[in-house]
Amino acid sequence: MISLTKSTFYNDVDTAQKLSSFVLSAKQLSFGEQCNKFEEQFAQYQGRKHCVLMNSGSSANLALIQALRNIGKIKLNDTIGFSAVTWSTNVMPIIQLGLAAVPIDIELDTLNISPQTIRKVLETTSLKAIFLTHLLGFCDDLQGIRELCAQEKILLIEDTCEALGSVYHGNKLGNFGIASTFSFYVGHHLSTIEGGAVCTDDDELATMLRIVRAHGWDRNLPSAEQSAIRQQHSLNSIFESRYTFYDLGFNLRPTEITGYLGTIQLPYIHEIIQKRNQNFIRLAPAIYEQTDKYYPLHYDHIDLVSNFAIPIVCRTRKQRDLLVSACNERIEIRPIVGGNIASQPFFCKYVPEFSQSFKNSNASIIHDQGLYFGNNPLLTEIELQELHQVFAG
Repeated sequence: MISLTKSTFYNDVDTAQKLSSFVLSAKQLSFGEQCNKFEEQFAQYQGRKHCVLMNSGSSANLALIQALRNIGKIKLNDTIGFSAVTWSTNVMPIIQLGLAAVPIDIELDTLNISPQTIRKVLETTSLKAIFLTHLLGFCDDLQGIRELCAQEKILLIEDTCEALGSVYHGNKLGNFGIASTFSFYVGHHLSTIEGGAVCTDDDELATMLRIVRAHGWDRNLPSAEQSAIRQQHSLNSIFESRYTFYDLGFNLRPTEITGYLGTIQLPYIHEIIQKRNQNFIRLAPAIYEQTDKYYPLHYDHIDLVSNFAIPIVCRTRKQRDLLVSACNERIEIRPIVGGNIASQPFFCKYVPEFSQSFKNSNASIIHDQGLYFGNNPLLTEIELQELHQVFAG
């Protein structure tokens, strides 16, 4: 059977041996220098000023929304638009933190929101921010979205958890908004088993993210920032500062194991992304040419597609069911992430007003007629041929 994920790590034997030696010799396994080291390296890789490491991509989403609330970029009851096809914990923090969550429909040929779908929402709803999801490595007209957000004074943030390494118009996805989130879950591009991060060029936001990550205190801030926040609150005692909590936060800290795994996996990232891209380029044209069975997916506007799974949206539910049967005990498949979030039980419970209006949406078509299969860098020639036979044959 062709699995979604073949191994815990890239170059897994060597990585496991290094990890074992690290754990046996480490003097500290709670947050420390390995996490700081990976933050510096990943920020440099992504081309951002700051990287703030978290214990998961979901935690990165939560921390980002909370940090934006703490510094006043968004406020209680502000309306936040989000990609209607996304992951649950992209949306849950919006609801949990007292904001109004509004789904924005996607385009079937890019699986992403577009300037047109945003404008449609703006006809009836004012948006303070948009949490855009780069679904499975793809994007729509990002330049147009960025210009529209600037024109309408909408804060743009990016969920890049499924798109590490994808490049649009010479820029990596995750570099178009004020901040972006990433996931290092075992099934994603770069594995630290569990793990995530927020990247940003905004100094104030980066400081608040570090405060939010660790209880609301200043323990993991650089010394200059520690001094500044202690002076601001008239704290003259190091003893008192240890248990002073400056703003709302959680405990979302990663361990040194997360940081160490990141530093030894990151050197492989270019190779990982190139292999995934090669697999996609080999399979995608033949699959998306099957327009009698599938909706076509356009990606020629993207310089490099980096995804950990390849999506298919069937023309009918019957065609989707036939594919599911064909893959049984042969190819591991999944629905296209959370599908139509507006139809998910949690969203219907807390934001019921969209359950009817999104029944005939493109997101609903993806929910009912879509699936994906894994694209990992360890696929063999025989496996690639089998994938081609099942989905494009």
